[in-house]
Amino acid sequence: MQNAELTLTQEWDKTFPLSDKVDHSKVTFHNRYGITLAADLYKPKGAVANQDAADGKLAAIAVCGPFGAVKEQCSGLYAQTMAERGFLTIAFDPSYCGESGGEPRYMASPDINTEDFMAAVDYLSCRGDVDVERIGIIGICGWGGLALNAAALDPRIKATVASTMYDMSRIAAKGYFDEADSPEARMTQRHAYVAQRTKDYASGAYDRAGGVVDPLPEDAPWFVKDYYDYYKTPRGYHPRSLNSNEGWNVTGTMSFLNQPILAYAGEIENAVMVLHGDAAHSCYMGKDAFAQLKGENKELVLVSGAVHTDLYDGGGKDAIPWDKIQAFFATNLG
Repeated sequence: MQNAELTLTQEWDKTFPLSDKVDHSKVTFHNRYGITLAADLYKPKGAVANQDAADGKLAAIAVCGPFGAVKEQCSGLYAQTMAERGFLTIAFDPSYCGESGGEPRYMASPDINTEDFMAAVDYLSCRGDVDVERIGIIGICGWGGLALNAAALDPRIKATVASTMYDMSRIAAKGYFDEADSPEARMTQRHAYVAQRTKDYASGAYDRAGGVVDPLPEDAPWFVKDYYDYYKTPRGYHPRSLNSNEGWNVTGTMSFLNQPILAYAGEIENAVMVLHGDAAHSCYMGKDAFAQLKGENKELVLVSGAVHTDLYDGGGKDAIPWDKIQAFFATNLG
């Protein structure tokens, strides 16, 4: 098993400034499908914070999301901020996206994307400066649901934060607010997907689905306006972000329609925090996911007045409860 050679950007090209409290570097690791993933590694400056063990090893956190974003956006902000607070962190691009490997590009998979999180844990577990008993993950938006799926499968993950989460399988199969939850609606989707597959195969190329709509229609739903405000403005735009540009392949997310990801969330024994803005259009998914969890080490944190993208970057009003997140990991990663 070897990492493929990836061409990684060396200049700082994030949507947030580099902190003088961390050391930053680029790293790569591979998943069990042989795809090499690219990540930004953030380490507390001098690597002295949070080193409670006698051997000086650090607690570590892997971060990914949102679904269709890249590590230069809010997953990197989460990773850098948690490194400022004493954790070794990585923010990674998922398979087929950003600077990570995988062909064809712009594909997604409930299985492979769950595996991406577990591969990040593999990588962290094999670093000499990481305490293998103190590894957690943060999943943002659609990666919040995938983080819960990974935690249900991988007991090495001692603590999980699902922030402003989506259940991508639920959205795919039932639509927003479950308004398309019918066999007929799903069959319509299936016919559209297979027609697109035939078209793509005949042409030898994959059509893209389009990212966040641009220009923004005046009658767009308010949560679409919320996405536009992040992905299509200097606040969060990035040239490698699918959401900021041409989106996934049309068939790229097809498998989510048929593969629920939270079936065994109730069997997660380790700690989980579900974090959501109570004004977010997606809040119902966070609350419903939390209702599946069992045990006293599960926590639902609702941020008053926060909409979905406020928990991407604070929304200009410090909406992300960093102290709560830090305390959660400090407690549950020992």
